[in-house]
Amino acid sequence: MDTKLTLKLNQRVIEKAKEYASNKKVSLSRIVEAYLQSLTSENDTSEFQISPFVKSIATGTEIPTDLDYKKEYSDHLMKKYK
Repeated sequence: MDTKLTLKLNQRVIEKAKEYASNKKVSLSRIVEAYLQSLTSENDTSEFQISPFVKSIATGTEIPTDLDYKKEYSDHLMKKYK
């Protein structure tokens, strides 16, 4: 059973999220649902891959202060599109 949820978010974040959802041809509601499911599930069976950075925010894991996020992202893309 689906239930309506109202969220209050920054307008720019909403616009970017809608654009992302449109590019992926999936509803924004489905993306939010999958993300929340991955946060609350013991088994990550989500069809969406959540980056380690986002997982660290959700789990409270500390992110190193010297993290070179551009390099990490570049490495991720190189592995993904190999």
